[in-house]
Amino acid sequence: MDRIDRQTERVIRERVSELGGNADGPRPFDPPAVGDRSGWYTRQPGTVNPPASALRFDPAAESRDVAAILDAYADEAIEGGADALLLDLDAVFKLADASSREHRQAEEEFILSVISLLIERHQWTPRLFNDTTVGFFGDGDDGTFDAALSVINTLRVSQRLPYGGSVEARWVTRAAQELVNESTNAYTSSSDLILSGNMPLLRGAGRVAREDLIQAERSSVYAARTYERFRRQLLVSIASDYFSLLQTRARIGNQRRQLESQIRRQEETAAKVTAGRLNPFQNDIVANAVKQSEAQLANLRESYILQLERFKLRLGLEPGRKIVLGEPGRGLREPQITPEEAVSRALSYRLDLQNRRDRLLDTERAVANARNNTLADFDLNASVTVPTDPGGDQEGLGLDGGDTAYSVGATFSLPLDRKIERLSLRQAQIRLERDRRSFDEFRDSIVIEARRAVRAIDLARFQLQLAETQIGINERGLEDLSLRDDADPQAVLDRQNALLDAENARDQALTDLRNAILAYLLTTGQLRVQPDGTFAAPPGMMMEGSGVAPQAVYPDPNDPPADSPAGP
Repeated sequence: MDRIDRQTERVIRERVSELGGNADGPRPFDPPAVGDRSGWYTRQPGTVNPPASALRFDPAAESRDVAAILDAYADEAIEGGADALLLDLDAVFKLADASSREHRQAEEEFILSVISLLIERHQWTPRLFNDTTVGFFGDGDDGTFDAALSVINTLRVSQRLPYGGSVEARWVTRAAQELVNESTNAYTSSSDLILSGNMPLLRGAGRVAREDLIQAERSSVYAARTYERFRRQLLVSIASDYFSLLQTRARIGNQRRQLESQIRRQEETAAKVTAGRLNPFQNDIVANAVKQSEAQLANLRESYILQLERFKLRLGLEPGRKIVLGEPGRGLREPQITPEEAVSRALSYRLDLQNRRDRLLDTERAVANARNNTLADFDLNASVTVPTDPGGDQEGLGLDGGDTAYSVGATFSLPLDRKIERLSLRQAQIRLERDRRSFDEFRDSIVIEARRAVRAIDLARFQLQLAETQIGINERGLEDLSLRDDADPQAVLDRQNALLDAENARDQALTDLRNAILAYLLTTGQLRVQPDGTFAAPPGMMMEGSGVAPQAVYPDPNDPPADSPAGP
């Protein structure tokens, strides 16, 4: 098995090296340990399903301090504690690459494809076999039995020919011992060296004979592209979850600040009501707003806890593992690019599009193979047998060239019944037309995605600018109201809610912008992942002080312009 693993790793490195860039192959396969075998053959596995009377249920007191309990949940999720694992964006990428279950699943799919290739390659190497047959024979005559022991050993090696057919060499050794005989207890042996071969000249001849090997080689290349494409998609998806968590945490901070401001406003309103400067119902308005903010804060905290638990599950961490998310620690510049340039890059770089294009060639080749299958059968065959000297001694190992036998023949089979083969040919032709339409649709969808990716960046930047402007307007309006002693509490609450909405819109736009930039790189096939799973930025993409070294990228066919300085 060690040899198998070395061969698999060698082919994986070959396929990965063909991708270039920062592509990296999967980790070596680690065979799983065999578990407890005691339950393998149990016909009736036990079921744990106790009745309701055996279950335990402890009712909670309705007067318990639910707010304090929820605060403890939130503090543990957000702050983590002293033993919490601090994760920034790079650490999250590395962790997903090392321990996420979906990444391991993709690695195994790649490995399985390579193993299938090794199996097919082995079919085209000289294959050695040895068969030994032992027989015991008896023959009765008027109550008297003769018994004999026979041993036949066949050592053979076979080789498939590159353009159809095969050759085989066999060394057949026969030995017989008469165990019970009235007249003799003889031992005889003989050997034959047999060389044989067959070769098709019409159906099954030519490159069609190597179809399985050709397809296995090509499929392993597709698997390498699919695996690398998955690593890029995983990075973008993990980053999206990470940014979403940061956004929820920011919304919690926004909501908490609003709650604190409303509590202060409630205290001020209560004092004014006591002084007779405001009506009592106005204090109720503010108090009701405080309760609404507390409920919204509790919902946001629960949403964050659930998001965090699912995020840990996706990273392959134990649910009870405490983590704290740090800031991304990097700035992504926005690309200065037109939709047409993005389309050109996507059509050049997308690995999944290259797979679809090459699989279309496979379908075209399948039509040619199906057409070959409608031909007549015309096969050549030949064999040569060199036996031992039948009059030799018991050893029987000396070949006697004078008794050599040979045969040469040809078999021609008229294609009288090829209806199934012709129907299969028509099926292959229909599949080809269907795959051509599917490829065109997939290519056109990539064109649409690439154009949309550029627009999504501009839209997210526009939404971010609007939100920042709204924040400034509402902050100034709230400051103006705070300076007025006769300000209506409802007007203040409306302005605070507007400020909260603007802050949440800003955080959403920032998340959208970050995701849009990474999605643009993924959509256009320009996203690169380093061997440790972290992001490999193209030159000029990272902002100053981001701490991320730019990575080399493939030359662009359109000579893209310089990136703009703005970025999230």
